[in-house]
Amino acid sequence: MSAPTLTQTSHPTAQNPVGDTAGGPVSPQPQGVPSPLRRALTVSGRGLWRAGAILLFLLVWEFGPLYLAPASTRVFLPPLHEVLGALGTLIAKGQLQNHLAASLGRSASGFGIAVLSAVLLGLLVAWYGALDRFLNPLLEVFRNTAALALLPVFTLLLGIGETSKISIVAYAAFFPVLLNTIAGVRTVDPLLIRAARSLGLSNVTLFQKVILPSAVPTIFTGIRMAGTSSILVLIAAEMVGAKAGLGYLIVNSQSSFLIPDMYAGILTVSLLGLLVNYLLVGVERHFSRWRTAVGTGT
Repeated sequence: MSAPTLTQTSHPTAQNPVGDTAGGPVSPQPQGVPSPLRRALTVSGRGLWRAGAILLFLLVWEFGPLYLAPASTRVFLPPLHEVLGALGTLIAKGQLQNHLAASLGRSASGFGIAVLSAVLLGLLVAWYGALDRFLNPLLEVFRNTAALALLPVFTLLLGIGETSKISIVAYAAFFPVLLNTIAGVRTVDPLLIRAARSLGLSNVTLFQKVILPSAVPTIFTGIRMAGTSSILVLIAAEMVGAKAGLGYLIVNSQSSFLIPDMYAGILTVSLLGLLVNYLLVGVERHFSRWRTAVGTGT
């Protein structure tokens, strides 16, 4: 039996004469990789650039009515400090809180009804082709009918109370969630479904482990769109026949010639829309992490 021969790989120093350490060769620092400080400065710069547009708008709002607008229109376009003063007065009197609570209650009720019903129906329509073919013509008709166009119908059938306003909010928020749920289910990789079937998963487990985790990002895109739509439609509905709510505050202030109060209500609606969007983004990120955990089997 001949003695074993040594290969050249048994002498790493012959092939890596430079940079050997006890832990192995030292890799060179990649070129073009920004340092943490540079990344932080880049992110800060982008944030300042975005904030600059908002700051510019606020400056124009403050000084434009005072120095740029004609005197005849200044009464209809008060500067920012007057609007903020009116906003503070409404808060101090508790009026803004009451109107905000009324709007949030209606919006949350209609939005919740829409999300639950739209996700359930979307899953069924996307999964069962016969149901899709049966309901598709009707869904196409209603999704192309603007919610505000049906406001008189809701008012005549359901009255001017809470039911009509919650119903029209649910109608406006229903279709973005429905369409995105259908799209999310249909974009699931068929290989994943076949693999799950081969493992003997039931329909309930299949939806829980495969369909929903894959469709969550698309569904939440529709939920974010529905959240914005529910607020906008509600404000318009509250301008007709309501006795409380942000829409009522805006139109009542306009008719009472309380122009700063009107703009304070509009500003509150804008801030509310931003807050709702950020909250839904946070929920979306939470469920995206859940989707990743389910997909990796952890």
